[in-house]
Amino acid sequence: MTRHPSPHGRLACHTPVPRHALRTTALTVHLLLGGVAAGWIGAAQAQAPAAASARSYDIPAGPLNTVLTRFLGESGVLLSGSTELARGRQSPGVQGRLTPDAALAALLAGTGLKAATDDQGRYVLRPAPVAKPQAPVQLPTVSVQYKREFRVSKGATNLPMEIKDTPQTISTIEQESLRDFGISSSNDALRMGTGINVEAWETNRTGYNARGFDVMLTQIDGMGMTNDWGLVEGQMDTFLFEKIELIRGANGLLTGVGNASGTINFVRKRPTNHDGGEVQITGGSHDFKRVALDYNKVLTEDGSWAGRLVVAHEDKDSHLRALHDKRTAIYGVLEGQVGDNGVLTFGLTYQDARQRSPMWGSLTLPYADGTLADFDVSASTSQDWTRWNNRSVNTFVEYLHALSPDWEAKLSYNHTEGDGSTRLFYAYSLTGYLNNDNTGLIGWPYRSQSESKSDIVDVNLTGRFDAFGRQHDAVLGLSHSKQTSLTYSYAGATFPVLPAFPYAGDVYPEPDWGARSVASDGDQRITRLYAATRLALTDRLKGIVGVNAIRLTRDGTAIYGGGTNLDNETTEKASPYVGVTYDITPDALAYASYSDIFQAQDQRDINGAFLAPMKGVNAEVGVKAEWLDRKLLTTFAVFSAEQQGLATIAGFDAVAQRNYYEPRDVTSRGIEIEATGQIGADTRITAGYTALRLTGEDGKDIYEWVPRRTLKLRVDTRVPGLPDLRVGTAVRWQSDVSKDGGAWQDAYTIADAFATYRLSDKAALRLNVYNLFDEKYLRTVQYGAIYGAPRTMLLSLDYTL
Repeated sequence: MTRHPSPHGRLACHTPVPRHALRTTALTVHLLLGGVAAGWIGAAQAQAPAAASARSYDIPAGPLNTVLTRFLGESGVLLSGSTELARGRQSPGVQGRLTPDAALAALLAGTGLKAATDDQGRYVLRPAPVAKPQAPVQLPTVSVQYKREFRVSKGATNLPMEIKDTPQTISTIEQESLRDFGISSSNDALRMGTGINVEAWETNRTGYNARGFDVMLTQIDGMGMTNDWGLVEGQMDTFLFEKIELIRGANGLLTGVGNASGTINFVRKRPTNHDGGEVQITGGSHDFKRVALDYNKVLTEDGSWAGRLVVAHEDKDSHLRALHDKRTAIYGVLEGQVGDNGVLTFGLTYQDARQRSPMWGSLTLPYADGTLADFDVSASTSQDWTRWNNRSVNTFVEYLHALSPDWEAKLSYNHTEGDGSTRLFYAYSLTGYLNNDNTGLIGWPYRSQSESKSDIVDVNLTGRFDAFGRQHDAVLGLSHSKQTSLTYSYAGATFPVLPAFPYAGDVYPEPDWGARSVASDGDQRITRLYAATRLALTDRLKGIVGVNAIRLTRDGTAIYGGGTNLDNETTEKASPYVGVTYDITPDALAYASYSDIFQAQDQRDINGAFLAPMKGVNAEVGVKAEWLDRKLLTTFAVFSAEQQGLATIAGFDAVAQRNYYEPRDVTSRGIEIEATGQIGADTRITAGYTALRLTGEDGKDIYEWVPRRTLKLRVDTRVPGLPDLRVGTAVRWQSDVSKDGGAWQDAYTIADAFATYRLSDKAALRLNVYNLFDEKYLRTVQYGAIYGAPRTMLLSLDYTL
């Protein structure tokens, strides 16, 4: 990651865990439509299997009784058998367009049961016949395919649980939505997420916030390092990922260090059990050009090994003057069976992003009289010679070993190397204001080179155990991570007085750069031990208890310079996690949770000393419910998040030329409401609303640049009478924001839309329109301002291989 200062003195499908120990009542409702006798389900009204047609399913893995209940509700299939047969068994779930025969075979795979038909053609649940001795050769194939098709991530607790059963708010953005809305960049994807605000105050560095605080951690497959100063440099190509999870609140069990805002987790695409893929070709406004390929191949006849290749290349101009982005991403992954009980996965990701005429910093818009300048949306402070290039290579290896039917061990290793090169130009005002003739700006040229490396090793044990007559879940893990960084800067910078803004891209020539010197050099090491258990206290009441203990050590110079060594600064903390869920009905659940987390801080006080670690505390209560045969999930949450000792700007040190900070306690309280799923046969919807209040120690509003209310809506449907046409819209609304002494933005609404027409079974044409009503707005006011993009359009051809 490139390390350089800013003029502001800162860097300017889920697998269910048993929710019902044995949900006899719920399963009986679907298995038994005729009557129940002494725990046995009698023969229900017959439905001939051959008469049923294929339909699409997307039911994740989980307890067999839960999976069967959902399948029978969606399919309308009737089944007779004993509920006791399902006790303690896990199902791989079922996905894809299948007939009832095939769907039942898929969801019963590996359970030791089968759905046979009686002499009247009715389905009956029975034990499967024991395999013959010569059959063991098939076991590895079944095992690896089960793991491959039904992967899960660990939500907020490090336990494999359904979103509904997790006592914390979690939102997901699926690849299907990203494709429909033509989203290829991580910033645009996160703008769609409930409760997440994207503060893109430069063209290559971005801050995210949730519940009023900076999101300090982004992960890939549950592993990652903290974001320095809460910032992310560059953007990831979303075509590489299956989905994005947005976990809000403190997540000590999941992340080790962080704050009370939340965690962003990108979930990689993995090999599947089927050959095939897709190609996307896109063109549009601002000379946008993009091509992407995703292809999966089963490499052995028995299906024990498979590989997947994902490639994306994008080249585009921008609504901002002279800005040009070129990005290439390549991802390859192989996975296979090792022995009878092991699964090995290893992959590599290469990303190269090059930016010409980037903006370092933002626009200065205020005049001294309290009014704001109004420039064209293309306004940029950059010069034509500026560049901002980043390259990274990530490799990972995972080994999963089944120790028994109930327990598995997993070892993960992740290595990342990155380098950056910048030639930048910042325009700022000593007073913070423009003169009435739009003069008053001073230029700051800057050049740097940087390199960074990180290594993460994690080993954990996950499984189920019996106690007090019930089955419970547990995870125990140990991880260690290390990150090193080195940045060089170049002498030769001068600080010219600039002409009236907006000026051209050639008003200041590139300096003759001088000698190179070390600007920052440091490392960070985190060792953490984590453990959690989900206890089935009663059939309806579940408790989650966990702890995360960390040792964080930082050494070297300040991350962004400043001349003071961290001198092996060490933080040792332990964070608890406590949660409880209660099944109000089979489809509704109430929950409460508490957790805290710690984060070392990069900011200094007036004496130049680093501030003590900040403590984030999160408490929330809520209700989650499933509707329409579990096709729609709703969440209502009330939360309280507090940052204790949070670094807050207190003044400017003219000698050191940097801001200084003081620790403050900041409290965020609010509500979150979300509904996501399917309404009817062809309509999908995601709607999320967040309202919060941010106050300081004095009880007054603070961090006024964070919107207090946001609304996100995505809906798409098939057009009646035109089955080959699908249309949708995404709407984002936020309340007004401002910055003391800076710019402000009134409440605004941005609407995007798409229309996809299927030309054939393999080809589809898609039109995307962004900022449909051509709204002019500032996309952030946190550190200056940048105008959002005007109306733009893309046309894509999607082809299935």
